[in-house]
Amino acid sequence: MKILLMLLLLLQPCSPSRALAEDMKPVDVKKTDKCPVCGMFVARYPDFIAQVIFEDGSYAVFDGAKDMFKYIFNLSRYNPGKSSSDIAAIYVTDYYSLDPIDGWKAGYVTGSDVYGPMGHELIPFGKDEDAREFMVDHAGKSLLKFESITQEVVRSLD
Repeated sequence: MKILLMLLLLLQPCSPSRALAEDMKPVDVKKTDKCPVCGMFVARYPDFIAQVIFEDGSYAVFDGAKDMFKYIFNLSRYNPGKSSSDIAAIYVTDYYSLDPIDGWKAGYVTGSDVYGPMGHELIPFGKDEDAREFMVDHAGKSLLKFESITQEVVRSLD
C-alpha cells in the first residue's frame, strides 16, 4: 500500500517553477544595486522599486516598473543567460501602500501626472479601486494588467 501511494505521488503533475514562485519573497535592495536598464542606484527610489527574481535566486531590481518591462521585453540584451521562463517572481511597489505586490497581478496606470525617477511611469496598484481613484486624482489615462502591457505602451512613456 505504501509503495502504491508513493507511486501515485510521484506521478502527480507538478510545476517546480510554480511552487518556487509561491515561496519567492521580495529581495532586500542594497545601496549598491543598480537598475540594469538605466544604471541608476535603485535604493534611492524606494517608492518605485520593481524586482524580477529568477528561479536560481538571482535577481534584477529597477527604479520603476517601466524599466522592469523594458528589461523583460529585451531580456537577451540585459541578461543574456536568462529567458522569460526562468522568471520565478515579479514584484512592484504599490503606489499607495508602498508595499511590494505581485507584479503579475498588479494593475498599472498609464498617462498620469505622477512621474517616477525616469519620468513618465507605469504606476502599480494591488487594488483596481485604488488605481481608479488615482486615475481621477492624477489624470490617469488607462489601467492595464501585466499581460496587456506591450513594448508600444512602454515606448509611449519615454
